[in-house]
Amino acid sequence: MQHTQEMGTAPIPSLLVQQAVPAAIGILVMSIYGIVDTIFVGRWVGSVGIAAITVVMPITFLIASIGMSIGVGGASVISRALGADNEQYAFRTFGNQIVLTLVLATLFVLLSIFFGQYILRLFGGNGEILPMAKTYFGIVVPGVPFLAFAMMSNNVIRAEGRPLIAMRILFIPAVVNMVLDPILIAGFDMGIAGAAWATTISYVCSASYALYYFFFGGSEMQLSTKNLRLHWPIVKEIGAIGSVTFARQGSVSLLAIVLNNTLFFYGGALGVAIMGIINRMMMFANFPVYGITQGFVPIAGFNYGAKLWERVRSSVLTSIKYGTAVALIIFAGIMLFPSYIVGVFTTDAELIAQATPALVIVFLATPLITLQLVGSAYFQAIGKAMPALLLTLTKQGFCLIPLILILPPFFGLLGIWMAFPIADLLSAGITFLFLRKGMQALPKGV
Repeated sequence: MQHTQEMGTAPIPSLLVQQAVPAAIGILVMSIYGIVDTIFVGRWVGSVGIAAITVVMPITFLIASIGMSIGVGGASVISRALGADNEQYAFRTFGNQIVLTLVLATLFVLLSIFFGQYILRLFGGNGEILPMAKTYFGIVVPGVPFLAFAMMSNNVIRAEGRPLIAMRILFIPAVVNMVLDPILIAGFDMGIAGAAWATTISYVCSASYALYYFFFGGSEMQLSTKNLRLHWPIVKEIGAIGSVTFARQGSVSLLAIVLNNTLFFYGGALGVAIMGIINRMMMFANFPVYGITQGFVPIAGFNYGAKLWERVRSSVLTSIKYGTAVALIIFAGIMLFPSYIVGVFTTDAELIAQATPALVIVFLATPLITLQLVGSAYFQAIGKAMPALLLTLTKQGFCLIPLILILPPFFGLLGIWMAFPIADLLSAGITFLFLRKGMQALPKGV
């Protein structure tokens, strides 16, 4: 257990870098894959193809977030169990995670297959977008349980203190997808179906690597038949903490329903395509901050379980400081080169003209993103499900969705873009109040 014990002894700044850099690289590669995917679809299929992917992705990630939620919930339990030197509880938690992920993800996939067209329309698959969205959706959905398993595994491996292995879970599907995209979309002229097959194959490869690691790669987790039997106290704790992540993705999916339909109403397929480009840039631009947040969670969870209160405080403050510094650099880059960024995705002059100012407006409050992410992640890491849930829902659920419904009747498409920075400002303020109270509640001393 050498890797996990370092969580309680190594200096927080170096430990955060050790944990965050691999996570950030993994997210970076995944975001690059998303960008490459969008570039090939945009240039070989067109703006309607980008719109189709924009409609489908929130659905597939909602299903995959089952695995991510179980992974985050179980990882919190595992981190605290390892911090308290209770290995058997950690092993049993891992076994329960596997069963829950595979059963629930498969169930959701079956529901999606039977009600696919209705779901696509709900998420904004209207008019000319629907045929391409159906093609993409039908190929990608059967591969989603593999993605769910990979996302669950990523969080468990990070809780073990193996960030480089966790990075590979994200790295492998991105590389596979980037290799297959030009071959299938352009080389074999498969269009949107080629993009879908590249994505599905990449999910299978990611899950296969995770399985290899657990069985042959030196994982500290031990699999046994008895640990695969569901244990209600563990299931309850995984569900309570993991529900925060699922609620986050649920709010993102609800946002996608409201956003895509509002975009289509005010801007047609072009409006949905603009959001597709912005979504890709959100993941790419913020990858260092997401990496810092992911690296922070096992550090805070382990030290909280070990009752090392000052290390918990230090992990929060260090993560916010580093993340905000990175976010300021990201902010400057987007403000300086917005038209060049949009031009990478498409040669459509009208799409470039409309997407450029939209990108600038959406990213206006980027420096505040670290506070939002670390604040909600802190309460997840220490097993406090309710404040984590509330903070997770604040931006998308309590702020952004109402603003998207309120502003467009007065400002049209501009109102949609304005909603994003306003929601960032409001949610950052609320998160600050919660986090300050949480820090004050920690016992004084070591």
